[in-house]
Amino acid sequence: MKVTLNGTTLAESNETVVVENNHYFPPASVKTELFSDSNTSTVCPWKGTAAYYSATVDGKTVKDVAWYYPETFEKANNIKGYVAFYKNKVVIE
Repeated sequence: MKVTLNGTTLAESNETVVVENNHYFPPASVKTELFSDSNTSTVCPWKGTAAYYSATVDGKTVKDVAWYYPETFEKANNIKGYVAFYKNKVVIE
């Protein structure tokens, strides 16, 4: 799986974990130098509290392009720290 924003690769991995039809990418497969922390957070009743990233490519920032769970509830331990992306903000293939 590969995620791009305006032709720039944000993440690429053969080892994503699919949860609720979203591919979660291992942290090492994500180009974190393109990301900045967002103030946004959401809560999932079975995964935990999600933190968000914004991405900057070619001087343009897309807010809240990705999310991850820095800490998870037990049922979601397999995606702790993994990063998922909003399909309407990036290309996932």
